[in-house]
Amino acid sequence: MPAGGSVSNTVEITDDQEESMSNNGNGNHVKVLVLGAGPAGLSAALYAARAELAPVVLTGMQLGGQAALTHTIENYPGFPEGVGGAQLGELFQKQAENFGARIEYDLANEVDFSQRPYTVRTDAGEYKADAVIVTTGASPVHLNIPGETELTGRGVSYCATCDGWFFKDKKVVIVGGGDSAFEEALFITRYASSVTLIHRRDEFRAGAILQKRAKEHPKMNFILDTVVTEVIGTDKVEALRLRNVKTGEETIFETDGLFIFIGHTPNTQIFKGKLEMSSLGYIKVNEKMETSVPGVFAAGEVADPTFRQVVTSAGMGAAAAIQATRFLEAEEG
Repeated sequence: MPAGGSVSNTVEITDDQEESMSNNGNGNHVKVLVLGAGPAGLSAALYAARAELAPVVLTGMQLGGQAALTHTIENYPGFPEGVGGAQLGELFQKQAENFGARIEYDLANEVDFSQRPYTVRTDAGEYKADAVIVTTGASPVHLNIPGETELTGRGVSYCATCDGWFFKDKKVVIVGGGDSAFEEALFITRYASSVTLIHRRDEFRAGAILQKRAKEHPKMNFILDTVVTEVIGTDKVEALRLRNVKTGEETIFETDGLFIFIGHTPNTQIFKGKLEMSSLGYIKVNEKMETSVPGVFAAGEVADPTFRQVVTSAGMGAAAAIQATRFLEAEEG
């Protein structure tokens, strides 16, 4: 997205909202600044906008978040026929804008939470904010091989819960060796005709119980000491190029889908030393989405290493905005 672009509001700015965006020399002093425009960020924007806080949302690199990369989302309530990930993001955005949220196609690259109003520096300038809601998400670790990016959403996936249904009676491959890989592999067995788990080592990191369940499952197969070096296909995944790490032998493995579960990286680099984080880099929050800094909240995958679903992220975003509203109301007396 072009840095600094914006989408105009679909409603008139009220006097209260205009005051909330009071000029600090560059017109970028806001009451609530939301970092990230995925389900958590746009839900937070909706709730903050309905509280007449005129939130500004910095989209970052991906409008709609990771969900926008999913071809069809079938487990978000209210869409019995499913909904496209990008389409759902657009609906979130329109609803937030209808109540006065402002969307800015800009990327935060530095924050200062040492004093209020807090400072957030972006590619296009600088914002001062009385409250900040961090919803920068987490990125699945990629294999970074030819064909992976091109066929994402067309057979390449990073979420079995999101996309498993589309592989009914199909052959799929799982890459990974930890708990997530095994959990997702076992989940997909309810749909796929066969599930082959490929791991670069000769042993797995997953827990013993998960390994036992997988090895006893009639649909599960395993290829060890092997890496995927290329995703082959034109409009969809058709096969994978494999290489044995010990012998160097290359083979072609036909499959309908590739699910990659080699970890997630929370997008928290700019918050290191500014907010308390877990050992895995996720922002720590309490049940009210409050971080270690008063007036700074976090929601969605940036603070959720467990569920990572659109619906849970949206709920966390709503909770963060509600608490931010209460925080500002209490401050104003």
